[in-house]
Amino acid sequence: MINKFDTNKVNSIEIENYLNESLKVAKFQTSIINEIKDISNESINSLNSGGKLIFCGNGGSASDSQHLAAELVGRFKKDRDPIPAISLNTDTSVMTAISNDYGFEFLFSKQIEAIGSKEDILFAITTSGKSKNIINGLEKAKEMGLKTVSFSGNNTESIEKSSDYIISIPSEIAGAIQQAHITIGQVICMNIENSMI
Repeated sequence: MINKFDTNKVNSIEIENYLNESLKVAKFQTSIINEIKDISNESINSLNSGGKLIFCGNGGSASDSQHLAAELVGRFKKDRDPIPAISLNTDTSVMTAISNDYGFEFLFSKQIEAIGSKEDILFAITTSGKSKNIINGLEKAKEMGLKTVSFSGNNTESIEKSSDYIISIPSEIAGAIQQAHITIGQVICMNIENSMI
């Protein structure tokens, strides 16, 4: 089947509305600088204790998870030693085995149980705030004594009890929420990199 597209459907008002929402969310980020500093310092303390940073998410948030781990293991802005970080979205054999044998909702909790330690920090990225595999991952991390950081949209009810820190983006537009998540994540990576002696 060949899809058909209509250039008349490209709407200037929708473009402007989306960009205005993105601008609103970008301005909001400047109001949470202290929270970003706190999470950055918690991450630095974890690394100084021999811990690692663990990232996970679904869909676009899975891409953010991989992106942020790569910024740390590789580099953000400058050449330096690698920083221990991992995304739980990268091993397709593990992901498909867990999903097939136990269920997709255990995708992250099983991996955290296998490789997590109390010195680690889990960064759980969820646009909806309702993903069962993220909720289970956070709960497993808390049970094991890890610090937990959640990036979400407006809905935080399901992740509040198992999150030490929550960055909640005040928007209903998934794309705008995800833009904020990757930006804040990169700022945290920058802070960690800048802290290296």
